[in-house]
Amino acid sequence: MIRVLHIVNSMNRGGLETMIMNLYRNVDRTKIQFDFLTHTNQQGDYDEEIEQLGGNIFRISSRRHGLFKNKIQLLEFFRQHPEYKIIHAHASSLSYITPLKIASMANVKTRIIHSHSTKPQKGKIHELLHFINQRKLSHYATNYFACSEKAANWLYGDNHDEIKNIQIINNCIDVRQYTFNSDVRENIRSSLKLTDRFVIGHIGSFREAKNHMFLIDIFKKIHDLKPNAVLMLVGGGDLEKQIKNKVIKLGLSNSVMFMGVRSDIPELLQAMDIFLFPSLYEGLPVTLVEAQAAGLKIIASDSITDEICFTNLVELISLQLPASAWAKKVLSYIDGYKRINTFDEISTAGYDIKTSAKELEQFYLTRVSNG
Repeated sequence: MIRVLHIVNSMNRGGLETMIMNLYRNVDRTKIQFDFLTHTNQQGDYDEEIEQLGGNIFRISSRRHGLFKNKIQLLEFFRQHPEYKIIHAHASSLSYITPLKIASMANVKTRIIHSHSTKPQKGKIHELLHFINQRKLSHYATNYFACSEKAANWLYGDNHDEIKNIQIINNCIDVRQYTFNSDVRENIRSSLKLTDRFVIGHIGSFREAKNHMFLIDIFKKIHDLKPNAVLMLVGGGDLEKQIKNKVIKLGLSNSVMFMGVRSDIPELLQAMDIFLFPSLYEGLPVTLVEAQAAGLKIIASDSITDEICFTNLVELISLQLPASAWAKKVLSYIDGYKRINTFDEISTAGYDIKTSAKELEQFYLTRVSNG
């Protein structure tokens, strides 16, 4: 059995982490096992499931607690674990590539870097480090993955001559798990007391990229015109309190549902009428794959790669337009539409997890067999 070490910040319910878990559940675990090196001492949402599936979770201090401490712990980790022949590092920028450097020093043969975003973290220092490390990356990584072409161009550079054969790994899901079911929809809407409501949904962590402030502005315009409208917000994060304060200030407390971090995403998608997603930037959002699998109409920002538009359910519009224009677009679906089964379209586009997991499994096996 091959054990692959995935390097992440934590294993909470974010898009990146959900993508990894989708793959983990579907690889042949008699051949491939996933272990995780995290940069937190706190329990992650997926930690229990990882351990049930046979994975190990290792913890080191993040760079926020000291770069030297972080480096020493990485050195010690790879000294104690020479068994890893493959590491798979997941990144939104190249401001931090120390794990790749240390793994290279430790002679780990396959060192994968995987791009999941299209924009750096806030701050000039992060941006400067990103572009410096971009020039050095080929010294430390052996393989280059990305969730979309846009994410590849961001992390590796448009004209990075030293990086060859970037592989696009689609953010896949188990499509059948999300297929629209009218009985499930009726049951979940009844249990949430949403039977006669127009439900606008959003799934995403409360952070800058998700643009919740503008999302609330859009919903305010919708609610002014359609008081039976409800906004369902699924997720958690640092900006949640700030968003809750804005909802209170606008008098929307009875019409905005803060659902928290949830494990029943397929059912909640059934309950929604429209999926609203005005993100400032994304790699390729797993939630939009899930929403399309549920047959939901999606109104999203055109800052997201159009690679996500593999059904006709997605409409991308400009963030330069005012909240009222976004509200008008959402309300154009107030009278409903037919929820369709999109399994064939999503599978054809390459977003069904069964195929993707088998391809990644074969990649890992080939890398080890080739030494």
